[in-house]
Amino acid sequence: MHKTAGVLGGMGPDATVDFMAKVIAATPAETDQDHVRLLVDQNPGVPSRQAALLGDGEDPGPVLAAMAVGLEQAGADFLVMPCNTAHAFVSAIRAAVAIPLVSIIDVTVEACRDYETVGLVSTAGCLEANLYQDGLAAAGKTVILPDADEVAEVSRLVFEIKHGNRGDEVVERMRRAADALVDRGAEVIVAACTEIPLVLTPDMLPVPLVSSTDVLAEVTAARCTGVA
Repeated sequence: MHKTAGVLGGMGPDATVDFMAKVIAATPAETDQDHVRLLVDQNPGVPSRQAALLGDGEDPGPVLAAMAVGLEQAGADFLVMPCNTAHAFVSAIRAAVAIPLVSIIDVTVEACRDYETVGLVSTAGCLEANLYQDGLAAAGKTVILPDADEVAEVSRLVFEIKHGNRGDEVVERMRRAADALVDRGAEVIVAACTEIPLVLTPDMLPVPLVSSTDVLAEVTAARCTGVA
């Protein structure tokens, strides 16, 4: 019998829908009944994770914890959260529920196991929280980070994507941000924000792209179906 995943979503809404579509694509199914059950709290009202981490915003932890409790009470067997930066607040979530939360950070780091030098395309808040830097360092990886101008550019692009702009200019600028890390020696690029894969695809880069959205979707489907 399939397990039920509880999804803390809305951060942002398009990224959550993209994640759900990728869970469906990752599930081996011939009928509706073969697919997995997702309980989704699509809550765009979660306070800004970026603002909280950069020192001028409300703590989103209590809202995330309340969402987790609601999903647990609704029948979720485990939780996932298709937002990288929100993982800076997982302690509040885990303290509020008895079911596990599968970390997008942990599974994405694991997906980089065959590479030594990893380039991170990410936003200011996620980088400030050292979520990937710590995980990749613990795995023995060399991490190539964007410089301050590149971080500012990626953060601007993510907000553009959240506003619905996926035009050619945004796509090209995101590609250039990733290529800059390749030029500095990255063997693989991690899309460490779930808005990034909405415009950046593997065919655009000369090295492999690890999408945190794709990795979490694959793990979620496998865990629901009992494969993992």
